[in-house]
Amino acid sequence: MEFSMKKEETGFTANFEYGTLHISGDEQYGFRPYQLLVSSIAVCSGGVLRQILDKKRMKYEDIQISADVTRNKEEANRVEAIHLHFTLEGDLDEQKIEKALELTKKHCSMAQSVLGSIDLKETFEIKK
Repeated sequence: MEFSMKKEETGFTANFEYGTLHISGDEQYGFRPYQLLVSSIAVCSGGVLRQILDKKRMKYEDIQISADVTRNKEEANRVEAIHLHFTLEGDLDEQKIEKALELTKKHCSMAQSVLGSIDLKETFEIKK
């Protein structure tokens, strides 16, 4: 990956196969770095959960993820905790979803990458 500073604005750009990513500490000019960090963890977890549900032939209609982030202003606004809340739509068994989320945390590379430095909590609800 390569990142280039944007002279006319504050921030950097990176070009990927899908398109150009704009990154900046100012939301006017791009995604903020902490937003990308949280998004990576949330979407990685959601993708792994989807794979597990598909592999176990568990029928679902939709998966929504909300993320609450705790940051420490005293330590460079460091991300200290992320609470991911999964809302699953479908006729699903609560105990099976609990087990699937345990596997999700174990197999999500982004979650594993921050283990020990960011407190990661997952909860869920099922809507039928």
